Order: sequence, then structure tokens, then C-alpha cells
Amino acid sequence: MPATRRRVVRDVTATVAATAGSAGAGWAVYSFLTGQARTAREVIPHRTDNAPNGDGLYLPDGSGPERITPRSEFDLHLMVFGDSTAAGLGADVADETPGVALTRMLCRESGLRVRLSTKAIVGATSRGLSGQVDAMLIAGAPPDVAVILVGANDITARNRPGPAAKRLGSAVRRLREVDAHVIVGTCPDLGAVTAIPQPLRSVLRQWGFRLAAAQEHEVRAAGGRPVPLADLLAKEFLAAPERMFSADNYHPSAAGYLLAAQTMLPEVLAAIGEWGAGPLPDPPEVSEFAENNRLVVRVRRRLGWPVRLRRRRAEVALAER
Repeated sequence: MPATRRRVVRDVTATVAATAGSAGAGWAVYSFLTGQARTAREVIPHRTDNAPNGDGLYLPDGSGPERITPRSEFDLHLMVFGDSTAAGLGADVADETPGVALTRMLCRESGLRVRLSTKAIVGATSRGLSGQVDAMLIAGAPPDVAVILVGANDITARNRPGPAAKRLGSAVRRLREVDAHVIVGTCPDLGAVTAIPQPLRSVLRQWGFRLAAAQEHEVRAAGGRPVPLADLLAKEFLAAPERMFSADNYHPSAAGYLLAAQTMLPEVLAAIGEWGAGPLPDPPEVSEFAENNRLVVRVRRRLGWPVRLRRRRAEVALAER
């Protein structure tokens, strides 16, 4: 996610302008949504800090991180790519970042000694993934498992969903070519960020869903494993935003990052053959809780009109076509 509220509002405002123009909306609508973007800027605080760094060697007994040396021995190398949510901005200490939380759970469940390396950059979009992969290839041996979290910045930066998803697919394909298992958390639900007022929040939410659907298709086509975070996490984030978001009301808190790591763990375990014989959890086609919080749904319910919840699988099929 964006590192500063100034960039958030600038990019969100431009996104709204593009959306309004394509829909033939009038100047009044544009002005109203632009005013809402300014309100969001006042609510979301300025962030200049970096995420805590928890890189190192973690052991099944819960200890770590140990500093990596030429003599360090480990069974698995996990590397995290993406934006500020991948880095863990909003966490107070390294143990609260998604990379560390996922690594500790992976050690505990598999009994493996796991090295964690974080290549994610605060403010990154899909355009930055290529550079992160380049840096990894230059620095040393590729990881056994790569985890990617990216997408929110592509929405606020007005990057078109199709090309943004293809850039993600290209990064996944490059990582698969060096035999890394790749797990991708697709674009989160920006509609859960209650600091952004309605109806601006609904506009961004729909753009995010379009991107997530396209990401899912591209990741699968490239040989990766997509995890639909918007579908799987929206209920908890919408139900308890004060607990799931950090103090800036924009990035996840320790609880939010822990939930994301728990959600991605089954795919990581399955990728390395440690899940077992049972089936993987079946993600919902759409978060009913999130759908019920859409502005149009709330209005129709208030007026007593019938409500039909959408099915995200249709969006995925559209992206594939």
C-alpha cells in the first residue's frame, strides 16, 4: 500500500476521475468524489517509516531469527516479494509482519529449518516486481518458496487491471523457471478500508475485484498458486476494523497480518508437500459479509428491493476470456 497519505489521495483522486469520465458522470459527481478523497487524506496519517525486518533463520522449536552466515544450514528458503503489506508496514515488531508469522507457522507445521528473506518494497506496484526478482537473482540462489502480496497500489496508481495482472504473471513465471514454488495473495478488498468514505470506497473496491480476478487467472497460467485474500479476509476486516487495521487505519495490524499468514499457510504447505492427504480449504466464491456491505446492497435493502449477491467466479471467467 502507499507509503504516504499524499500519494494515496493524489492517485485515488485520479482513479476516480478516470472512472467517472468513462461512465459519463457529470462534474458534480467528480467534485463530490474528489472531496471524499481529500477527506481520506485527513484521516489516513502520513507514513515515512519502514516495516520491521525479521529476516534470518527460524527453527521448529520456535527460536529465531538467527543471523545468516556462510555456515548457516536450513531446509527451506522462503522469500517475500511485493508491496508494503508484504513487508509488513503497520506492524510494531518483526514478529508481527506476515513474513515472520508465516515462517514461524511453517516451521512449526513442517518441522523444517526455514530461512526468511524479504525483498518487498514499500509503495511497490506490479511494475516493481521485475526489479525485485532481478535483485534476488543477482544476490544469490533463488528461494524454494516465493510469496507475493501486491495489488492495492496498482489500484491507487491507476494501473489497468489486465496489464498489471500480466506483470504479476511474468514475475511468477520467472520464479517458476528457477524452480521456486510461488504463492500469491491477490489484491485485497479496499472496501474494507473504512477511512475512505463512501461511495469512493465502493469505486475502489470494484476496481480491486477486477484486478484480483485477473491476477488469479495470470498466476494460475504461470504455474503459481493464487490465494483470494479479498474473499477470505473481508469478513474479519469489516467486522472489526479497529482490531484488524493498524493505527493509520490503512495498513493491517498484527492481527490482520496474522490472519493473512494463516490464510496463505495451507497453500505453502501444499506446495512443498507438507499438507498431507486431506483437501485444501475451499475458498468462498465471494465473501457474503463483504457483499452485504456494498453501498448498492445497503440501499436496496433499506428500500425493500430484492438483492442478488454476485458471484466472483463469473469475474474470473471473464478475465480468462
